[in-house]
Amino acid sequence: MAKDKITSSSTAEYFSKNLQQVGFSSPTKAVLTTLKEAVDNSLDACEEQEILPEISVQIEKLGAGTLKNTDLIRIKVEDNGPGLSLEDVPKVFGEYLASSKFGRGRCSRGQQGIGISAATTWAQLTSAKGVTVVTKTKTMRQPVQVQVAVDIKHNKGVLKDKKDGKLKGPHGLSVEFIIDGRIQLQGEGGLITYLTGTALVNPHLTLHYTLPEQKTVTITRVSNESPDVPDATEPHPHTMKLGEFIAHSHLFGRMALKAWLKKGFSRISDNSLAEFVKNGLDKKMLDTSVDKISESQFKDIFSVIHKTDLMAPSTKSVMTIGEESFSKSVRRLGEVDFFSVVTRRPTICDYKPVAVEVAVARLKGLSKGEGAEDGPAQVLRFANRVPLQFDKSACAMVKAIESVNWRSYGLQQPKDSVPLGPYVIAVSLVSPFIKFKNASKETIDASDELVEELRRTLIQAGQRLSRHIKKEHREQDLENKLRYIEQFCPILVDCLCRITKAPDKRKKKATEGLEKILGRDLTVAKKEFKEADMAAREAAAKGKIQIIKDEEPTETVSEEEAPEVEVVEKKEKAKAKPKPAAKAKSKSSPSKEKSAS
Repeated sequence: MAKDKITSSSTAEYFSKNLQQVGFSSPTKAVLTTLKEAVDNSLDACEEQEILPEISVQIEKLGAGTLKNTDLIRIKVEDNGPGLSLEDVPKVFGEYLASSKFGRGRCSRGQQGIGISAATTWAQLTSAKGVTVVTKTKTMRQPVQVQVAVDIKHNKGVLKDKKDGKLKGPHGLSVEFIIDGRIQLQGEGGLITYLTGTALVNPHLTLHYTLPEQKTVTITRVSNESPDVPDATEPHPHTMKLGEFIAHSHLFGRMALKAWLKKGFSRISDNSLAEFVKNGLDKKMLDTSVDKISESQFKDIFSVIHKTDLMAPSTKSVMTIGEESFSKSVRRLGEVDFFSVVTRRPTICDYKPVAVEVAVARLKGLSKGEGAEDGPAQVLRFANRVPLQFDKSACAMVKAIESVNWRSYGLQQPKDSVPLGPYVIAVSLVSPFIKFKNASKETIDASDELVEELRRTLIQAGQRLSRHIKKEHREQDLENKLRYIEQFCPILVDCLCRITKAPDKRKKKATEGLEKILGRDLTVAKKEFKEADMAAREAAAKGKIQIIKDEEPTETVSEEEAPEVEVVEKKEKAKAKPKPAAKAKSKSSPSKEKSAS
């Protein structure tokens, strides 16, 4: 039998044959993934240089695609970022696993250096062209335009057709892909859903986008502060497997073990090294260079570290959107009559720092579909401020939403499902070490600790929502009570006085006695109704939005604090003026008076 020859493949060659693993599994997802990777890179570049991002997106159909049932789609994304030098352009757009963010432990959107190179590969495979890049840095005299292709055999980017280009601003980057795909505007995987979601969790972003058969839409920033992206953090040793632990040592070259442990990991100090020695680590080993330690010795070191209790990682590497900025962004979802935003303090889940933020909003004027009166609530998921739009059911965020008993907060909820009603539940998770289930970063792995942290944040938002709904019900009941009192009490007093032929003084005393009997309820009703009316007017002035605070609403008001009641008395005075005519009528037709009573 002839022996088959064993060959090796480059990373680019592998991904070019398995692009479905990085988000190119269908023509619809290909368009969305290409757009997402370009926008994510623009946002990361602007934030690293503390530039308030302004991004323009243009998507149009050019004709029929080369693949069956596809269109030829042009996707152009331009930003006002720092731009790229010509030396870096082929690495960024044409080389897999080439990234300044890989393994840095930073809360950036892109980390692996796969997505934008995969988009270039898809364009090269479907339209025989790579990506057209126009770049200008502050040191360049004028913008430069180049064509970038992927050398699949050698995993390298190749520059072609270099010439002068055009950009709107003094510096920035423009990318243009021509690919086969299909455009979906609305729905879970829609382009509009992605763009509005990106604006929601990036309040400092100004976004212009033009879609096929649509007018240009501009979403202006609601925050003029560029987010302060924290410095990168090193991994915690308890999160690593043995192979990862050994591979991590190779990144530091010749270095003593104790120096590597303190520099290469978070939360390892001299006290930690002393604890390692107590738990069985040979003290001489601490001064040995890591490049001279054998595999069996690494295994012993790894075992001792996992036996030792270490401090949890620092949460300083985690960033949040912030309740104020998130609240401003929520108002752009549509006509919102209630919302609450909860930002939890950063915590540790599975030895990794995480921060969770949740916004719950109730929208008006929704028809069929998600977020409608009788449909499921719309769930928006974000990881490191990037919308997640596919494989929703397997995501840790959805599992956390389904685990909350929303019925106790006044919402309808089928068993083991998301609640029903015109609500939007937005969940944002930020961490330098998010564990995704696939390379396309579409869903988050659901560990017990992470689901519990998400659940606690959702419960806090649900409690605020419950207080608002209960207050609405009380206000409605009080409004009905006021209406009934104003409508029937004057009629009751008037009829009784006519039946008994009581004089005006008696009628006045009866009115005052009735007010005294109902005085407490009526006084409380008047005060709370007045407060509710003032709150509604203020909300209307701000766009019909109410921000719910943590404080419990006041249940009762003392009689000393309540204002005087004037509604019934004024109505009685108004009815007392034509009294002589009413007496004359009652004398002339007593039978009608009795029937009326």
